[in-house]
Amino acid sequence: MVQAQVAVPSAQDSVIALPKPPEAPKAHWYDKISLRGYVQIRYNRLLETNSGLKTDYDRSVGDNGGFIIRRARLVFSGNVHERVYIYIQPDLASTPSGSSTIHFAQLRDAYFDLSLDKKKEYRLRVGQSKVPYGFENMQSSQNRLTQDRNDALNSALPNERDLGVMFYWAPEHIRKRFSELANSRLKGSGDYGVFGLGIYNGQTANRSEANNNQHVVARVSYPFAFKNGQIVEPGVQAYTGLYTVTADQLSSSAIKGGNFTDQRVAASLVLYPQPFGFQAEYNVGKGPEFDPATNSIQSKSLQGGYAQAMYAFKIGEQNFIPFVKTQYFDGGKKAETDARSSLVYETEIGLEWQPIPSFEFATQYTITDRTTKDGRNLNNRQHGQLLRLQAQFNF
Repeated sequence: MVQAQVAVPSAQDSVIALPKPPEAPKAHWYDKISLRGYVQIRYNRLLETNSGLKTDYDRSVGDNGGFIIRRARLVFSGNVHERVYIYIQPDLASTPSGSSTIHFAQLRDAYFDLSLDKKKEYRLRVGQSKVPYGFENMQSSQNRLTQDRNDALNSALPNERDLGVMFYWAPEHIRKRFSELANSRLKGSGDYGVFGLGIYNGQTANRSEANNNQHVVARVSYPFAFKNGQIVEPGVQAYTGLYTVTADQLSSSAIKGGNFTDQRVAASLVLYPQPFGFQAEYNVGKGPEFDPATNSIQSKSLQGGYAQAMYAFKIGEQNFIPFVKTQYFDGGKKAETDARSSLVYETEIGLEWQPIPSFEFATQYTITDRTTKDGRNLNNRQHGQLLRLQAQFNF
C-alpha cells in the first residue's frame, strides 16, 4: 500500500520576511540654516524747507534726492552644532563712500558663537559683528522706531560693527528674556549678554586695520522685570583704542592724518513700551576732530546723547507706536572726511504702523540744525524740516 507524504512547513518557513523600514535621512548642517530678512524703501522730500540740508546717514535727503532702498538684508543663521551658532548677513543696497552708483552688496555680519558650556551662558563670538557699545547701536534697524540712529553714539561705531572677538555671559533665563524683548513690539536690542568684553580692530566695519593697536570694549546691562509687567534695562559701556585717520579720508594733502586717541564711556536706560516706553543714552569721550582754526585734525573732547518717548497700542490686530526723540552731539565724526567736526540739534516726531507682521510703515517729521566743519567747508550750517516716509517688508 502506497502512502502519500505531505510536506509540512516548519515554523521557520512560515515566517514572512517584511521589508526593512526606511532609514532616517542623515541630518546635515545645512538643514539647520534659516533664511530671513527685510527691505526698507524711503522717500524724504515731502514738506522739505531746505534742499541744501544733506546727511551722511541717508544720501537721499536734500537736493537731488528721491526714492531709495535704504536696506535690503538677508540673514543666514542657525545652530550647525549644539555648541556652534553661525550668523551671516549681507546688505544688497549699500553705497560705497564717494560713489554715485547704488545697490552694491556688502558684508554686514559674519560670525560664529562658540558656547563654552551646555547651558550656553558663556560664549565667544568670533568674526565681524556688532560691538557692544550703546543700546540703539545694537538695536536692529528692522525694529528701531526712528529711521536712523543718533549721531552721538553711532559716531563711535558707524555701521555698528567691527572685526574681532567678543565674550558674552548671561544666565539662561536672562538670555531667554533678551530674546523675547527683541521683536517689533518691544523694540529690544537682542542678546549681547549681561556682561560683554571684547577686542576688535577699531577702524569700523569693512575697513582694514591701519595700526598696531586694537580697541577694547566692555559693557554691563541687565533687564529687570517687575511684577506689573514692566521691564527696565540700565546699562553702562566703554571702549578705548587708537583710530587712524587714513589718507583716503582726507580732503587735501595739506591736512595730516595719523593715529588719534579714541575713547568713550556711555550710560543707557530703557523702559520697554508696555504701553509707555522711554529710552535715553549719553556718552562722553575723546577722539579725532577737525579744527578749523588750525586746519588740522586733533584729539578733542566730545559729548552727546538722546532721549526718546514712545507709546504702544493696538487697534484690532494692528500695532501703532507714536514716538518723539530729541538728540544732541558736539564732537568729531572719525570715519567721515577730515574727521568732520559736527554740532547737531535734532527732534523727530513720528508714528510706526504695523497692520500685519510682514509690513510696516513709518513716518516722521524731522526738525534739524546741523553744523559741520572740514577742510572743504570751514563752517557749513544747515537747518530745516522735512517729512520722511519709510515702507518696510519683513520675510
